[in-house]
Amino acid sequence: MAKAKILWIDLEMTGLDPVEDRILEVAAIATDWDFNEIATYEAAKKVESDLMINRMTGEFWDSFPEVREALQKQNETAKNGGTVENELLEFVDENFDSNSPVLLGGNSIHQDRKFIDNEWPRLAEKLHYRMLDVSAWKVVFEGKYRKKFAKPEAHRAIEDIRGSIEELMYYLKKIK
Repeated sequence: MAKAKILWIDLEMTGLDPVEDRILEVAAIATDWDFNEIATYEAAKKVESDLMINRMTGEFWDSFPEVREALQKQNETAKNGGTVENELLEFVDENFDSNSPVLLGGNSIHQDRKFIDNEWPRLAEKLHYRMLDVSAWKVVFEGKYRKKFAKPEAHRAIEDIRGSIEELMYYLKKIK
């Protein structure tokens, strides 16, 4: 089986502070350099309900109440963080070359990386220090070329990853 080259990850969190907030949902897609999906992984991570109530407030959550409610509902049957990290490590071991650091990809992936570093240090150890951040492409194409990708805003992990891959493919087509 061909080994994956990019580990696309998207996290849904209670907020954007990697110290105070927590990961609620994770999705991962392993792809090759043509962005063909080799494998996928999804999980809900258990978070204390008081923390969810206290942190999932403000303008963003008020704009997406259906997302907040869905994430709170799935928390009832979510897995603990250690279990999710173990499953992600198995996913990486099955799909990536064990002799090379894994390239992390996504939209504003540096933010997700802060949460990974904080909550899943064993996974963080397997990741390359370089990342494929689609939002950097967005900045260049919108600023220099006035080209804007209409990415759907699902705010659910697996859909957001697929949107990020579509967005990068859109930019790459523009440079051919």
